[in-house]
Amino acid sequence: MVHTRLDGLLFSQMIYLGAKQLHNNVRAVDALNVFPVPDGDTGTNMNLTLTSGVEELTRMESVKISDSAAALAKGLLMGARGNSGVILSQLFRGFSKAVAGKESINARQFAHALKAGVESAYQAVMKPVEGTILTVAREAAEMAVRVARATDDLVQLMEKTYEQARASLQRTPELLPVLKEVGVVDSGGQGLVFIYEGFLRALRGEAAAEREERLASTAARVDLDAMVQEHHQAQLHLKTEDIRYGYCTEFMIRLKNSTEPNKKAFSEAVFRNQLDQMGDSLLVISDDELVKVHIHAEEPGNVLNYAQQFGSLHRLKIENMREQHANILQEGGHKAETDASSAAPKRVPYGLIAVAAGEGIAEIFRSLGVQAIVEGGQTMNPSTEDFVNTIAELPADNIIILPNNSNIIMAAQQAAMLADKPVAVIPTKSVPQGMAALVAFNGGEDLENNRQTMTEAIAAVKTGLVTCAVRDTKMNDVEIKEGDYIGIAEKEIVTSQADMMGAAKTLLRQLVDDETGIVTIIYGEGATEEQAKALALLLSADYPDTDVEVLNGGQPLYPFIFAVE
Repeated sequence: MVHTRLDGLLFSQMIYLGAKQLHNNVRAVDALNVFPVPDGDTGTNMNLTLTSGVEELTRMESVKISDSAAALAKGLLMGARGNSGVILSQLFRGFSKAVAGKESINARQFAHALKAGVESAYQAVMKPVEGTILTVAREAAEMAVRVARATDDLVQLMEKTYEQARASLQRTPELLPVLKEVGVVDSGGQGLVFIYEGFLRALRGEAAAEREERLASTAARVDLDAMVQEHHQAQLHLKTEDIRYGYCTEFMIRLKNSTEPNKKAFSEAVFRNQLDQMGDSLLVISDDELVKVHIHAEEPGNVLNYAQQFGSLHRLKIENMREQHANILQEGGHKAETDASSAAPKRVPYGLIAVAAGEGIAEIFRSLGVQAIVEGGQTMNPSTEDFVNTIAELPADNIIILPNNSNIIMAAQQAAMLADKPVAVIPTKSVPQGMAALVAFNGGEDLENNRQTMTEAIAAVKTGLVTCAVRDTKMNDVEIKEGDYIGIAEKEIVTSQADMMGAAKTLLRQLVDDETGIVTIIYGEGATEEQAKALALLLSADYPDTDVEVLNGGQPLYPFIFAVE
C-alpha cells in the first residue's frame, strides 16, 4: 500500500491504532519505571492522556488534517497526566500548529510536523534530559526529515521513522546512567515507540475497524453524559437537606488489559444490583472493554473499592452534592433564598490549591490556608483539566498551586498557561515541601514575591518516605525485594527491609542530625498512631533538642512521610 497524502481521516486511523497499541502494552511500559515504588506509572499516564485525545478526536473527526490534529491536540492538552503525558501532549500540539489550515499533507510536511512537535516538547520542559522520550522523538523526527527528501511514500517514511525510534530507545541507557544501572530502557520512549508502531500499522491498512469501535465507545459515553444531566435536572425539585446520598461519583472501569492483575469477571446485572444498594441515581453503561458509572453515594470509597475488583479505575470524579445544590438551583432558573449559604462567594486576593491523597493530608493543607484540594498523588496524577477547572472555580485574583509531586508539576504548569488569571506553580515535589511552602506564604505580598519566598522555603526541608517495593531490583548498592519496605531520603533509596519499623528507623537516622530543629511524622495507611509515636519517642531520646510532631495523614501506599527541617 502506498500513501502520498495524509488527510484527517487517515491521520485519525493512525491515532486510533497508536492509542490501541499503547493501551495493549501499558503494563509493559509501566514495568520500565526506574524506581520500584507504587506511583503514577508512565504507561498509565500516557494511556490516559492519549485516551483523552482520542475522545476529543472522535467527537471532532474531520477529513481535514488541520481539524483532526487540532481536536487531538485539545484533548491531549486537557487530559495530560504526569510528565510523560504532558510531553506527549506537546508533541502533538506542535504537530497541530505545523499543519494548521491544511486539507492534507505530503510526506515532507508530515516529517516537518513531527519535528515541530519535538521543538514544542523541548520548549515545554524546563531542563530537558537526554535518554528520555524527548530523545526518541527528536531522533525519530530527524530521520523522518531525511527520508522525506528521498521519497513521497508515507509508508516508507513511517517505516524508517519507527525503526529509528526503536534504535533510539535502545540507546537511552547509554545517555541516562540510572537506566543502565537498573537495566531498562526509558519508559516514556517505549510508550512513544508503541504509538509509532500503531501509526505504521494504520498506514499499512490495518486500522479499518478502529474508527467504528471508537465511535461506538464514544456514543455510549455521550449517552451517559446526557442521562447524567437529566438526573441533575431532577434535583431542582429537592431541598438540600433532603439529599440522602451526598457525593456524585463518576468513574470508568477498564475491563480488558487492565493495568491491575487478578480481576473478577464482570456481570453488568450483578454489578448494577450491588451498586444499587450503595446509593441512588445509578447509571451504568458497559461494553466488552469499558464500564462507565454514575452514582450518588454517601460513601463513595465503598463504591470504588467494589468496582476495582473488576478492572483498573480511570477518570474518577467525586463531587459534594450538598455544596453544589445551590448552584444547580441557580442554573435551573430557581431563586435561592438570600441567606449566607447561597450568597456569592467573596473574591479574595489569593487562592491556594494543593494536590493531596488522603483526607488527613488534605486537612493538614486546609489548616495551613489551602482553599482547594485536587485529589491525586503518587498513583493517580491529576490532569491539566483538573487544575484548569479548580482554578476557574476559585474566586481569587491570584492562584498558587502546590503539586507536591515531581510528576505533577508539568501538568500544573500547563494549566497555569491556560488560565485567565495569574497563576504561580511552586515546584513542590512532596507533601513536606508543600507544607514548608505554605508556612512561607504571605497574603500581603504580591504573587512574584510569594513565588520566590515559597520556592526558597522548600529547599529548607528534607523529605523521607516509607513504602513497599513493587518489584525486585538493585539501586545505589541496595538490594530490593518485592514486598519489602524501602526508605527513600529525598530521591535516594537508602534501605530495604522486611520490617516496616526497621526501615522507618533506618531512614530517620539518615535524615536527622544534631542540627535538625523539627521533625514531622505523618502516618498513613498501613501504620498506626502507636507506631508513629514510638518513632517520635525514639527521636526525642536521641535528639532531645529536636521538636517532633505526629500527624494522621491517612495517605495510601506510604505508611510514613517524614518532614525534617
